[in-house]
Amino acid sequence: MTVERLDHLSTPQIDQVLALSQAAGDTDGALPLSEHVVLHLRHGGEARAVHLLVRDAAGAVIGYAHVDTTDSVAGASAELAVHPQHRRHGAGRALATEVIKVADERAGGRLRLWAHGDHPSASALAVSLGFDRARVLLQLRRSLYAPLDEVDLPEGVTLRAFRPGEDDAAWLAVNAAAFADHPEQGRWTLDDLRVRLREPWFDPEGFLLAFRGDQLVGFHWTKIHGDVEDHAHEPIGEVYVLGVAPGAHGGGLGRALTLAGLWHLRSRGLAQVMLYVDEENRRAVALYQRLGFVRWASDVSFQRSLP
Repeated sequence: MTVERLDHLSTPQIDQVLALSQAAGDTDGALPLSEHVVLHLRHGGEARAVHLLVRDAAGAVIGYAHVDTTDSVAGASAELAVHPQHRRHGAGRALATEVIKVADERAGGRLRLWAHGDHPSASALAVSLGFDRARVLLQLRRSLYAPLDEVDLPEGVTLRAFRPGEDDAAWLAVNAAAFADHPEQGRWTLDDLRVRLREPWFDPEGFLLAFRGDQLVGFHWTKIHGDVEDHAHEPIGEVYVLGVAPGAHGGGLGRALTLAGLWHLRSRGLAQVMLYVDEENRRAVALYQRLGFVRWASDVSFQRSLP
């Protein structure tokens, strides 16, 4: 099976890849490509990103892999998808094998392979190629029909909506500090922020900022899936990004911000809300569980074992 390697995709190729991803997500219950990858497909990404394509006899894209080689510390990161109608014929293994070659050439062999939804077939393929299970990202959900506590902000803290162009720099600084140890979120740049602000789902009223005086001390950015985009499900809210400045921990601000965002999503008539959190972030997992969230699904990062 031939795997085509490209540094850039044309618009028709991008459309085929996104359609492939949606078909796989509809079948598996979890989209195979992360938001980060989809945004870079739509808007352009790092020059060193590598795109791998597998086509059928008619030339249609039936398999895709995205390899990000820009992280000089952690190494390459890859995500792949195979159309449900073309599985069990070697496309996944061919893509993964080519991904390893790219990592060997451009990242010293270091490679993280994401399996969204933690499907047994993806895990079996990763293990067979010498990968170890390294990180688990949990998806938690709760009903918005269930009772919600009132928002109890710490003394001196006020909330208001995000103001694009005015709050960008302050938010980036707090985001970087709050997620200093996070492998993705803490690295956001102004371009990363602005790409999301231009997305059709963005609503400044759902991007809540917490201030103590003039100092930004926390935020809760919510998101609605399926409201303005074509999804095969009812709209669902998301705790998209929630952060508290390091100096503001311990006063109940995280809980208050979470509840404020949930009340906002409920006001939009939504029935459910979801969020992603690292399994090892026990403090955050415990907070969300106390607020009624339960485990729904998992995304797994596999790390390649090097000699």
